[in-house]
Formats: sequence, structure tokens, C-alpha cells
Amino acid sequence: MTIADIEQKIINEFNIFEDWMDKYNYLIDMGKTLPLIDAKYKTDQYLISGCQSRVWLSAELEDGKVIFKADSDAVITKGIINLLIRVLSDQTPEDIISTNLDFIEKIGLKDHLSPTRSNGLTSMIKQMKLYALVFKTKMNV
Repeated sequence: MTIADIEQKIINEFNIFEDWMDKYNYLIDMGKTLPLIDAKYKTDQYLISGCQSRVWLSAELEDGKVIFKADSDAVITKGIINLLIRVLSDQTPEDIISTNLDFIEKIGLKDHLSPTRSNGLTSMIKQMKLYALVFKTKMNV
């Protein structure tokens, strides 16, 4: 499934809810379904700076695609990182680097986050794209 396909699916899911409290609850539920990350990744090396809460992110390259795993100590942040993983994991480094993640704007997520959470979202995306850039560079060597 392409990034655009996954984004459209998420947009459709969020459009079901009219109220932002329902959308927050959906994000919290998504956080609860985030697969547990191996404890070896819950170190400062994998911690994303710039987030209000603690978010650990790991990435591996498997068969030319980036696989992300993450965890957070805050339920909404877990939901946000789970959304990003859903869109970007199992995609090529090139696709991850070049995507604009339009779904964030279309579901109104950034508009409904506190400034510190919004900065955290930006930091998560930046870190995921950085991992993809490193993998792309290694693939081209």
C-alpha cells in the first residue's frame, strides 16, 4: 500500500468523527495498540529530542524498506507516533523522504495539538525522515 493510500484511509477514519474529543479518544485508542518496543531501544540514543513527553524510535532497513518501532510515556503521543508508523513504516527510504504527510493537515491534527505537542510531532517526523535519509545513503554506497 502506498503512503497516499494509507493517508487517505486515515483521513476517512478521522472523518467519521465530528467532535475533536472523539478524535482524541481515537488517537488514545491507537496508542494502546502500538506494539511494544524492545527494552534495548528505550535508551537516550533512541529518544527523540523536542518532544514534551518521552518518545523512543528505532528503525531498521529490511528488504529495501524502513521498519519503525516506537514507544512513548504519554498516551496521546503514543497514538501520534502510531499514526506516523502506520503511514511511514514498510516504505522505501525515498518515499519517506519525499512525502509531505498531507493527512496531518487534512485531519486537522496539528491545529488541535498544544504548541509543545505540535513541536513534538515535527520532531518525530524529522527523526523518521532522518533515519530514511541515512538508509538511502547506505543503499547508494
